[in-house]
Amino acid sequence: MPIDNNAAERAIRPLVIGRKNWLFSDTPRGATANAQLYSLVETAKANSQEPYAWLRHALERLPLATSIEDYEALLPWNCSPASSS
Repeated sequence: MPIDNNAAERAIRPLVIGRKNWLFSDTPRGATANAQLYSLVETAKANSQEPYAWLRHALERLPLATSIEDYEALLPWNCSPASSS
């Protein structure tokens, strides 16, 4: 385990820098949606995925998922970077 939290601080830096620009998050639902989207993006990055490519891959296949295995296959740590393009 690293002794510092630099990786976590680097991950949230774009959120801290841009928070004044997020005026659309003026409701609890907007803030929740914003947090969920950033959580997905940062999880994709943490798993060596290009966020846009992975989100597109997952959202295109999500309606076709019928089992737990289908859903788990869409998680960023279960997708190879080549398969999410």
